[in-house]
Amino acid sequence: MTRLAVVLFNLGGPDGPDAVRPFLFNLFRDPAIIDAPALLRYPLAALISTSRAKAARANYDLMGGASPLLPETRAQAAALESALAAAGPELEAKVFIAMRYWRPQAEETARAVAAFAPDDIVLLPLYPQYSTTTTASSVAAWRKAYGGKGRVRTICCYPTDEGLVAAHAEAILQVFEKAGRPEKVRLLFSAHGLPEKVVAAGDPYRAQVEATAAAIAARLDSGLDWQVCYQSRVGPLQWIGPATDAEIRRAGAEGRGVLIAPIAFVSEHVETLVELDHDYARLAAEVGCAPYLRVPALGVSALFIDALAGAVTQALQRGEPVAPHGGWRCPGEFGKCALKGRAA
Repeated sequence: MTRLAVVLFNLGGPDGPDAVRPFLFNLFRDPAIIDAPALLRYPLAALISTSRAKAARANYDLMGGASPLLPETRAQAAALESALAAAGPELEAKVFIAMRYWRPQAEETARAVAAFAPDDIVLLPLYPQYSTTTTASSVAAWRKAYGGKGRVRTICCYPTDEGLVAAHAEAILQVFEKAGRPEKVRLLFSAHGLPEKVVAAGDPYRAQVEATAAAIAARLDSGLDWQVCYQSRVGPLQWIGPATDAEIRRAGAEGRGVLIAPIAFVSEHVETLVELDHDYARLAAEVGCAPYLRVPALGVSALFIDALAGAVTQALQRGEPVAPHGGWRCPGEFGKCALKGRAA
């Protein structure tokens, strides 16, 4: 049997109140987040994490004091391990988790993978859309941490994967139908934003988010008016838009409600459970945007887990250093694409 290690990448989240400040420090000291020399970046990370810790703790208090991201990712890992066992009896597959900014981080997971002594390793980001700030940062941390055996394949992205698209469409239709298919509702595909300068430098994230949205809308074929928008902006920089809060205000002004689908989040965490469910729900009530409907993150949706299993098996068959899933290739202008300079 072939021993296969699958490493799921995600951002991570604090597992208690005392972890909030060090989690934020780890986040802001990442050069993919703050592009500055270490001598400047580390003091900035300390300042930002200290100044934001109180407000961040208040957000995590709304979720019981900790992020649910690790438990959700563990559930996805267990489901994926079962799917791989069913799909490939010749594989002895074990799924590991490597969080970027909190436990278990790459160093801890790398030791566990090395002890497993795999023949093959597939690095699988739980970010369907590639960005230098997420997938690239996680892959870089892993390469620095891992020195064990195993042939490595990296799944860089899967923005138009059929299973991913089907899972989103299924979740959206379930909420829409349960609400009685209300009229005058706009479907908002909400994704985490990025500073415009990151995208201008060749990051393909926005193009991939828009491709995911278009594929889901085409599959729905429901006649719903839809819009891609971006949330979670912070700081003084100009961020990509339109902003999710601005789209909620626009819908309210037009006498419409919204159906929000978190298109770039595959697990529930602070951006969905607090920003969408509390902050934006309150805004919607204030501006007369009703109904306000929110689609859950994909979690352990069978369609989504099967899509991840398919991505893993395809990566093994292709044997590429970087393997996209679902036929996606970035347009040529995106110089930060993970496949830039590689054969299609």
